Parts: sequence; structure tokens; C-alpha cells
Amino acid sequence: MSDPKLEIQMLHDRVMVKINQDAGERRSSGGILIPATAQVAKRLSWGEVCGVGSHVRAVSVGDQVLFGAEDQYEVEIQGQAYYVLRERDLHAVANERPEHGTGLYL
Repeated sequence: MSDPKLEIQMLHDRVMVKINQDAGERRSSGGILIPATAQVAKRLSWGEVCGVGSHVRAVSVGDQVLFGAEDQYEVEIQGQAYYVLRERDLHAVANERPEHGTGLYL
């Protein structure tokens, strides 16, 4: 007998974010490859929102969000890594419906 598939619903002010796979190695503006293990300072990461709780107001599923990966809860679902964090732990939102943007684009 196979296990039933269970849908995940986030609670309260929690947000589930899919970790971008390109968040590891990166290139500098001069073309130098910087490995994921090189840490100069605390680095924020971009991820895609995959689920939101009923009390989340500023983001919705599909938005790109900026957050600090350190000290966050990580969960693996079907081989894909996700972070579960509170809405207040998000630093920025990139979406197609800007209200008060910075003028910068992804």
C-alpha cells in the first residue's frame, strides 16, 4: 500500500522558501569565480516563496524574497531543500506588482 500524498499548509506568519540552486558559487563583476565556502560577511540569499500562512500579508506564492539563511529552519521535501521562516525575517520582496520599490530590478 502506498503512502497518501499530504498537502503542506503553512501556519500563522510562516513562509516556506525554496532555496535557489545558484546561491552557492558566484562570479564577481570581473569574472572571478567565488566558491560557496568563501565567507566574508553574513550573506543574504534570494529564494522563491512556495507557501504562506494565513497571517502573512506582504508576500505571496511565487514572489522572490531576500532573507538570511543562517539560523533558519531547513527542511527537505522530496529531495528539494526549503527554508521555513517567519515573515518578519524577510528583508525584501521582488515581484511584478511594485508599490514602493527601490528602482532596482532582478
